[in-house]
Amino acid sequence: MSYYFTILSPTDTPIFNIAFGTSKGGGDGIARFRFPDTAQYMNQFIIHSSLDILEEAQWTNGGIGARFLLLHQPPQLPSSGSSSTLGASSLLGSSGSTTRASSSSVAANPTSPQTEEAVRQFMSEVYESFVKTAMSPFYKQGMEIRSPVFRSKITAAGKKWL
Repeated sequence: MSYYFTILSPTDTPIFNIAFGTSKGGGDGIARFRFPDTAQYMNQFIIHSSLDILEEAQWTNGGIGARFLLLHQPPQLPSSGSSSTLGASSLLGSSGSTTRASSSSVAANPTSPQTEEAVRQFMSEVYESFVKTAMSPFYKQGMEIRSPVFRSKITAAGKKWL
């Protein structure tokens, strides 16, 4: 499964982006989106098109701030005959909880409770890293995060949970 993770500032400016693949179930950790030439732009388009729905939920809950968005694309299944199977990308995001998901369930069923738990754990680790970065005296709110340490922490969390 391929993932595209982004952090958006309160003004909808991307402050961090990373694409990675699953490391569970024999994955090599490399993102393989269907259209590799335009994947970066299509992922950004999908992320930004989801903001209307996200902001609707955000206003009902009263939370305003940086938003963490995780777009995932399930692995393509081999097509049979003349018909091809196209999986839809979907947007996941949440935080909290303490149990770890099994390694094969995340890629096998993107809507399973185990996958949701894995995403929660991933988001929780990302949030901790983001808070530590944002509390740095060298970071200004809304500034792009270019820290290689932050990037490696996000990559490690992706390998661990997704």
